[in-house]
Amino acid sequence: MTIKSAKKPATKKTGFVITTAHRGVFFGYGVNKPGAKELTLTDVRMCISWQNTNKGVLGLAVAGPNSSARVTQAVPEMTIKEITAVMKCTPDAEVAWEKGPWN
Repeated sequence: MTIKSAKKPATKKTGFVITTAHRGVFFGYGVNKPGAKELTLTDVRMCISWQNTNKGVLGLAVAGPNSSARVTQAVPEMTIKEITAVMKCTPDAEVAWEKGPWN
């Protein structure tokens, strides 16, 4: 008799916009740990700049960066320290962040 091990269901990645005490604005995937001062994310990008049309940092979490924003290439993993805010992204925002770096 063969016993098959149960497969764990695939965990959906959750996208977050993170701000830091040093005014960094990052997007990546991970698990929120309320109250944590640092968080390790995967597929991390940094938003270097954005225009008013992005409607601020909260707009980056709701709609994602638009064509006026300057977003870096993704690094596979990064630990972000001195966190000041963690915002869960909408699915639309995740798609916009994934479009990648500026030209």
